[in-house]
Amino acid sequence: MAAPPARADADPSPTSPPTARDTPGRQAEKSETACEDRNAESLDRLLPPVGTGRSPRKRTTSQCKSEPPLLRTSKRTIYTAGRPPWYNEHGTQSKEAFAIGLGGGSASGKTTVARMIIEALDVPWVVLLSMDSFYKVLTEQQQEQAAHNNFNFDHPDAFDFDLIISTLKKLKQGKSVKVPIYDFTTHSRKKDWKTLYGANVIIFEGIMAFADKTLLELLDMKIFVDTDSDIRLVRRLRRDISERGRDIEGVIKQYNKFVKPSFDQYIQPTMRLADIVVPRGSGNTVAIDLIVQHVHSQLEEQRKLRWDMAALASAHQCHPLPRTLSVLKSTPQVRGMHTIIRDKETSRDEFIFYSKRLMRLLIEHALSFLPFQDCVVQTPQGQDYAGKCYAGKQITGVSILRAGETMEPALRAVCKDVRIGTILIQTNQLTGEPELHYLRLPKDISDDHVILMDCTVSTGAAAMMAVRVLLDHDVPEDKIFLLSLLMAEMGVHSVAYAFPRVRIITTAVDKRVNDLFRIIPGIGNFGDRYFGTDAVPDGSDEEEVAYTG
Repeated sequence: MAAPPARADADPSPTSPPTARDTPGRQAEKSETACEDRNAESLDRLLPPVGTGRSPRKRTTSQCKSEPPLLRTSKRTIYTAGRPPWYNEHGTQSKEAFAIGLGGGSASGKTTVARMIIEALDVPWVVLLSMDSFYKVLTEQQQEQAAHNNFNFDHPDAFDFDLIISTLKKLKQGKSVKVPIYDFTTHSRKKDWKTLYGANVIIFEGIMAFADKTLLELLDMKIFVDTDSDIRLVRRLRRDISERGRDIEGVIKQYNKFVKPSFDQYIQPTMRLADIVVPRGSGNTVAIDLIVQHVHSQLEEQRKLRWDMAALASAHQCHPLPRTLSVLKSTPQVRGMHTIIRDKETSRDEFIFYSKRLMRLLIEHALSFLPFQDCVVQTPQGQDYAGKCYAGKQITGVSILRAGETMEPALRAVCKDVRIGTILIQTNQLTGEPELHYLRLPKDISDDHVILMDCTVSTGAAAMMAVRVLLDHDVPEDKIFLLSLLMAEMGVHSVAYAFPRVRIITTAVDKRVNDLFRIIPGIGNFGDRYFGTDAVPDGSDEEEVAYTG
């Protein structure tokens, strides 16, 4: 038999030392009563004024499409839709996210507790996933029942557990997911869905968070928020009247007919499955501190990762260059342009001019690897011409900021109506790991051939992470083309070994990188030379510092 869950029922009062448990007694009763007095709102304040009728019906959704993927707290801004660099030198995920399940009755304060945990955790990437997004699509009959408060939204059958499980699995694997946006005023899913990405920590909250066995197995920690039923009723009345435009009679009817019986039958029994029970919800700050401490210890023990540059450097020494690599033919013209842009005495104007010429040649060369099919057209002279036409759906360019964006004009010049996306990858100076800080990709990119652009590739770490992000957006590996003006053999080998079907195309490959992983003889700091910004003090390539490759 499983051990009962720990009750993180600590009295936060400064008059007594904080502990993980409270013992029954007078002091605990006083504390509980005082807390309830502070948290319980007067029902009179919730009732509509006499003669005003029902509150205007507002559109309330489970996810706000326009809301930025940020959680701003009193201390910092947390990226709630970002993703960490959980990929090793083989391009595979080295760890899964730490998933926390938050269960409890309706209006128990689960979302508030989740936000408090997120703020206290102080980790760079976190995702908050609400079960409210996963209500099933109702039939016409069920819609009619819901309109008259006769449909049970607090029953397990009201939720799409198959979609919840598949979504949580993909998030734990670091993949992007599409999450429904549920409209509580119309009891339906909106047409647009919201995109979320994997993170260091995933917090999944909902009344039925522990109601499915498969779902339970995905949760690394299970927390039950235990709040007094009177407080939950008052909160529900205030929310449904003020935010969802419902009348008090309908809310109370639904509560007595569905909410309370479902809590007793389906939700409260899952408390025994929780690892930690948090009485009083967000008011129990000591319990939340204990949870945060435990999560930190688990992350430290299970999620140790350092981007191993040495592994990248030594993985494929002395190996022949991969077949997926294509280097632009080194004609006297190409070599002459390389001579100019590699020369440290070259002016910025000349550097830009000849870099653009090389980029144009590189793009034209890369396009020859796209799939083409036979086609016949008729000339103005009325004659048939047997030619070729592009066999794909669309071409999308994705630049790795900042140097990669300098290649966008060349791509636009030769590809009509090409779509453009951007990725910003920077190195965490404390861990040495590349991290994704910004991502903007066109819709339905999975159907496109993607030209991934970066001007220099030394270790390949940033390029590998960018490729991984594209794969997480379901872009087939063999539809990704990595383009760079200059690459080091180390970067070529790293990318080719991790992603053997990605086509690598460049104008030149240099053999060495130095101890600081700068390309030798190299091209210098491409971004600084192109944009005319100040160089890094050691003269290193800014792209290699900021993006680690």
